[in-house]
Parts: sequence; C-alpha cells; structure tokens
Amino acid sequence: MDERAAIAVISGERRDVVAALLRGLCRVASWGYAAAIAVRNTAYDYGWFRTTKLAVPVISIGNITTGGTGKTPVVAWCIHELQRRGSRPGIVSRGYRSLDGEVNDEALVLERLCPGVPHVQDRDRIRGGQRAIDQFGCDVLVLDDAFQHRRIVRDLDLVLIDALQPWGYGHLLPRGLLREPRSALARSHVLLITRADQITPATCAMLSQELMRHCPQARPVPVRFQPQEWLAVDGTRYPLLNWQAQRVAMFCGIGSPAGFRQSLTGLTTVIAEQLFPDHHHYTSSDLDQLEQWRHELGITTLVTTLKDLVKIPATHPVANHVFALQIGTEVLENAPEISRALDAICPQSHHQQHAA
Repeated sequence: MDERAAIAVISGERRDVVAALLRGLCRVASWGYAAAIAVRNTAYDYGWFRTTKLAVPVISIGNITTGGTGKTPVVAWCIHELQRRGSRPGIVSRGYRSLDGEVNDEALVLERLCPGVPHVQDRDRIRGGQRAIDQFGCDVLVLDDAFQHRRIVRDLDLVLIDALQPWGYGHLLPRGLLREPRSALARSHVLLITRADQITPATCAMLSQELMRHCPQARPVPVRFQPQEWLAVDGTRYPLLNWQAQRVAMFCGIGSPAGFRQSLTGLTTVIAEQLFPDHHHYTSSDLDQLEQWRHELGITTLVTTLKDLVKIPATHPVANHVFALQIGTEVLENAPEISRALDAICPQSHHQQHAA
C-alpha cells in the first residue's frame, strides 16, 4: 500500500469494509507502539537511558507527527536568526531517506537556503554533532527533526504543529500519524503553529489553547510560509508575478501537499496535479512521464517545491519547464517568545549586538 492509499485508510476517507478492517488492525498495532514509546520516554525521564551533553548549545527542531510540518524552512529561518546574533551555527541530521553516498533532499534544500553553513548527516547524531564542533568550529547546533531523539541533551526544543493537520488524525502510528501522545509536548520550550495563515483566527486560537493545556510553559507562536520567488532548476530566480496569468500543473513529493497547494492560491492557476510519496527520488522514467504529462496538458510550466526541484537533473528536458516556489518563514504573533528563547541560547553575541 502506497503512502496516499494509507492516508485514505487512516483518515477515514475510505469507508469500505476492507478499510474498516485495516483501521482495526492498525489500532491494535498502535497499542504496542504506544507501550514502546511510553517505556522509552519513562527510561529517559528517569535517567535510565544515557544522554550526552555536547560542548555547545543545542537546538532541536521537530514535531510529534510524521509528514510535512515545515521543518526545513524553519531550520533555515533559525539558522539565519542565529547568524544575525553573531553565532556560527551548524546543522545536524540523520540523513533520512538519502541514497547511498549522497545527502538527502532536505540537505540539498538547506544548502541553497543557508549557503556555507556546515550540515553534518550521520545516523549517530552525537558523533555528527561532535564533528560539527571539531571540524567546522560551530558554536551552536541545530538538530533537524530531533524531538524524539533524546540521546543529545538540548537547550531548546522547538516543536512544530501543522495547523492543517495538528494531531495526525488523532491516533498514534500506525493508526494515525502521531509519533508520540500529545502529552509529550510538555517537553517542548516553544511551540510553532505552522501554516497558521491557512486556518481562521478562531481555529488558530482554539488550537493555541489546546497546545497550552499540554505545555503550559510555552506560548504558541503562529507562523506562515510566505512565498518569495520562483526558482528554476539552473538557479535562475523569477518574480512571483511571472506565472500569475498562466495555466500550470503541480507535482510534489512532500508530506503536506495540501499546504503547498494552498500556497499556490493567487500566484497561478493549477489545472492538474500529480503527487508522489514523501522524499521521493525521481527516476528517469518519472521525469519522462512528467514531460509527457506536460505535453498532454498543453502547458509550458510545471510548478513544484524546492525540496523536489533539487532532485531534478538539469540535463533532462523537463528541467527547462520546472519551477519551484521558494518560501520564507514569517512569525505572525508572539515573536518575543521565540526571540527570548534564541537570545538565551547565544547571550554573549546578543549582548554584543545591543552594545554595538
């Protein structure tokens, strides 16, 4: 069963007998998963599992659901904020779904968004973090997708909640998309509600209240992903107005295609779409099919995400017609909440900045 078919089952979109049976089986499996998570978290809470404190401050950016909550643009935003405070940040991740000998799509995106910033990918993040310190001289580390990675002691936990699907259909894996129960949010320091502009203010307020019940010490910070420009495969940049009057087709392989679809509203007219699994690696056959699809639709432009664009080789004919929507992270409310947290991470540079 592919990813989209699985979502149709666990979300309740499929209502047939087979789907109901699968949901029942997934619910039983989720009980075992819940027990394993409870034992693991208890072991860390009571110090039965060893943790490691690195020599520099550590910021974790993660979530409690699988799928796309917008971690990559938030990581880039956090890196720029740390640089603005005078720090030398580095990124550490485990290289999820990378091909042998290659970095994954998120690393390729962050290389474009944060040029020159060291990014160490290692399944052993303690080893990766130490390498970032020793080899690249980083004085603060940003762990990408690490809320559940509790082996490294962190100074700041930023947890992202997707406004469009905050609770992963209300169940733990595999019945839903929750990696941990909502009560795990109590470990967080700052809660970011991503894509907050795509829900009503009233809905956002209700979500904030629920988040504060699980994490009373953290005031939720709504953010949005603001479109900035179009980016071609060869790196050429184009203004947002370029395809406003055009008919285009959309394709992507990300965890939240609904959020990307909403981001395109008002920027162009999408007449068709193709969805691939999250972190999809595009084969020559995929690219040939996309080029054929474009011809069949009678259009000149395909739009996608930056995460997908970085995996399109410039040598393929379809590359001349593919453009990514580059976005930036914008804090909508409660900006001082996250500013204070980042200032506390690099107090020396913060004070130097104010003294200047």
